[in-house]
Amino acid sequence: MNFVRKPLILKLVVVLSLFPGRAGLAQSAQPVHAQHAMVASVHELASQAGVEIMQQGGNAVDAAVATGFALAVVHPQAGNLGGGGFMLFREAQGKAYFLDFREQAPAAASRNMYLDQQGNIIPNASMVGYKAAGVPGSVAGLALAQKKWGKLPLKRVMAPAIRLAKKGFPLNYADVDDLKDPKLAQFPESYRIFQRDGRLYQQNEILRQPELAKTLERIAKDPQDFYRGKIAQALAADMQKNGGLITEKDLAQYQVKEREPLKGSYRGYEIISAPPPSSGGVVLLEVLNMLEGYDLPKLGNRSADSIHLTVEAFRRAFMDRAELLGDPDFSRIPVAQLIDKKYAAAWRESINPAHASVSTALQRPAGTFNQLDRVARVAAPHESDNTTHYSVVDAQGNAVAVTTTLNGTLGSGVTAQGLGFLLNNEMDDFSAKPGAPNSDELVQGEVNAIAPGKRPLSSMTPTIATKDGKLFLVAGSRGSGRIISSVTNILLGVIDYGLNIQEAVNAPRFHHQWMPDALRLEDVGFSPDTIAILESRGHKIETSPAWSDSECVAVDLKTGDRMGASDPRFPGRAVGY
Repeated sequence: MNFVRKPLILKLVVVLSLFPGRAGLAQSAQPVHAQHAMVASVHELASQAGVEIMQQGGNAVDAAVATGFALAVVHPQAGNLGGGGFMLFREAQGKAYFLDFREQAPAAASRNMYLDQQGNIIPNASMVGYKAAGVPGSVAGLALAQKKWGKLPLKRVMAPAIRLAKKGFPLNYADVDDLKDPKLAQFPESYRIFQRDGRLYQQNEILRQPELAKTLERIAKDPQDFYRGKIAQALAADMQKNGGLITEKDLAQYQVKEREPLKGSYRGYEIISAPPPSSGGVVLLEVLNMLEGYDLPKLGNRSADSIHLTVEAFRRAFMDRAELLGDPDFSRIPVAQLIDKKYAAAWRESINPAHASVSTALQRPAGTFNQLDRVARVAAPHESDNTTHYSVVDAQGNAVAVTTTLNGTLGSGVTAQGLGFLLNNEMDDFSAKPGAPNSDELVQGEVNAIAPGKRPLSSMTPTIATKDGKLFLVAGSRGSGRIISSVTNILLGVIDYGLNIQEAVNAPRFHHQWMPDALRLEDVGFSPDTIAILESRGHKIETSPAWSDSECVAVDLKTGDRMGASDPRFPGRAVGY
């Protein structure tokens, strides 16, 4: 890795081998340019599906729905029919909308359902198998978006996904590696479809999914079939047979929630992001509000000074996430107070520019949320690393940011009998036992305890930025709590450090989530001098392989060019025309 290093300033030089973990992966410092429209997703075929629909006269929502259903075929790790997510849509004229189609707990779910008689967590009970699944929302969310804002018939929009399921597609190295997951072998339908009864797929072999194609055809004809028709009946019967909790009534009662997107500002840019039950927008705006008081451009991109200040903002915002955020339909969430710039200014007063705070000793500013300062402090719930995000901009300037998830890679490992799609393991995002760590080694609190009909707290952060009323950036990521820090890193890269969108996506990432009290760095891309300075300031450094998958689209404010940036850490692709 070649760097030009100056005191406190790290200059990123792009190289082809920065992320060698994915075979055949090459990295460019330049985004994909297109005059009219762009889709960026984790899979080239899904991006192409969205572009195909826009070329047929569809808008950004049509393209987003096409891309979402295509990802359910070509990216079973996280693209899905059996999971849920969020969609942020901004019309070219400026009005923004937010759809919450997050999974929710079945009516039969209970607070202690994953504990044994001694009150201990049953290993993997919330992660693997039928009881790990919440009621899916993806089909309802995509179908509602298409009905409200799309231009084309749903059948036409879903045609690329149906074609990919019928004819199949070649598996890349990452797909083949993920499909070796041993939990798939525990469930006959998953073992048959994704592991060919033990004859594991090899790179470039074709995966065909006829059962999934039939399910998609039913949805294209009538999406309510998934919730009130034959699909619902088949899914509920499979659940009952295998000890799952989801019933026909759970499916029939599922509703997409239209919520008001969060809005804030940062250095003259408007930031639009996700409201609860996502924590993403609240934490993002809190962090940006705190950082607005510092001259980050002067300190330099990835300098020890700029990293330190950003990490201290992360630490404080993630503390608020842990103690104050949850499902707004079940708890009062003080969103307006949390994203107020005066609150951020008060938090900023506690940041020592020369030394790291101690997370366990952190106290909120005097007079803010005092009644909550006495609660037992517990770290934030997680989002599994296997979420997926995609961004869309059409020729008219409509923009869509969508993040969806099965929670774990390949969800619960269960494929619905005869239906061809994997089910989520989203129940692990609840607090199985408040105060005890979950699968991501994160401890969770009472506000996120399991309750029937409740939606677990999320880190998903679909975000849109504008400048003087003009669309500027569509962003989002996968990566657990690191979703939020990844999106923040990208926004800072473009706005404060003058990077183009691809450079901002490529740049090495850092993260802090309050608890555990550790500054996490990607293990490639940070200067040893910078790391030494951060350690001298009291930061406990942990390094790990490259994380997150950020799929973004920027718009050149002068020319209107669409610039797509797909993350080199995974084999995605931005496609435009």
